[in-house]
Amino acid sequence: MKNIVLLASGGGSSVENILRFFIDDKKVIISNIFCNNPKAALLQRRFIKNYKVSIISNSQLNNGIFLKELLKIDPDLIVLAGFLQKIPKKIVEKFPDKIINIHPSLLPKYGGKGMYGLNVHREVIKNNEKKSGFTIHYVNDHYDKGSIIFQKSVPVDTFNALELSKKILTQEHKYYPQIIKQVLNV
Repeated sequence: MKNIVLLASGGGSSVENILRFFIDDKKVIISNIFCNNPKAALLQRRFIKNYKVSIISNSQLNNGIFLKELLKIDPDLIVLAGFLQKIPKKIVEKFPDKIINIHPSLLPKYGGKGMYGLNVHREVIKNNEKKSGFTIHYVNDHYDKGSIIFQKSVPVDTFNALELSKKILTQEHKYYPQIIKQVLNV
């Protein structure tokens, strides 16, 4: 059985989507969910109550405490699902090609520090891009620079960043769990 750990910071729609996808999968278990935001809407989702959820501080993320926890869990895959902190180099080194992220643009465009959520979609619209989308990639020690696993494009047919965000999120929810399953090779 493959063991997944999820990391999140916000609303939790992607986490819930992944949990629902794997709920009856006999080859995959989601053993832990970690959130670095004690006020995250994720923590209020009813569906998440059936899973082990832990709050980690950003200092625990960076000072080695979280790495020790991950080493005890020994996950087959660490999945970032709306996690807004950079993964420390020591964690990346201990879990090479075992950490993946989803980013709401067609990388390498609109990646990097501060480029998340509506910030990305506003820039896409401001620059009159004809298409946008999302990228699933391995995490390395640089923001949004890891090897690309999968990309999906959508036409930019709105001047409203929130509308574009919702359109892309729908596609993220459709494809992210499938790509996780492919990466796990189950």
